[in-house]
Amino acid sequence: MKEVKRPWGLFREFVLNKKCTVKILELHPYQRLSLQLHKKREENWFFLTPGIVQIKNKKFKVKENQLIKVKKNTPHRVIAKKNKVKFLEISIGKFEEKDEIRLEDDYGRVKNRK
Repeated sequence: MKEVKRPWGLFREFVLNKKCTVKILELHPYQRLSLQLHKKREENWFFLTPGIVQIKNKKFKVKENQLIKVKKNTPHRVIAKKNKVKFLEISIGKFEEKDEIRLEDDYGRVKNRK
């Protein structure tokens, strides 16, 4: 992320001239995403509200306006405690839902891989 100051304030440039998919995700209180990884894309998360991130086996708190980069093949998830969590997700690389490899899931969506 590049931050550029202007007389009127600033702008944050997340991606410039790259193929990407951009989403805003909202997690309800006490919910969490699947522990997952992607082989074909990396993700950049810009938090609009505080939350908890898990990268591999490490969990840590994130603040509003914090940027987290997730490399390909890295297990990751976002966790909400008592408050809703909102974040901007920028996926860089080939975006396919079938590239979402779930390792753990609270909703029974882990498929057996052979």
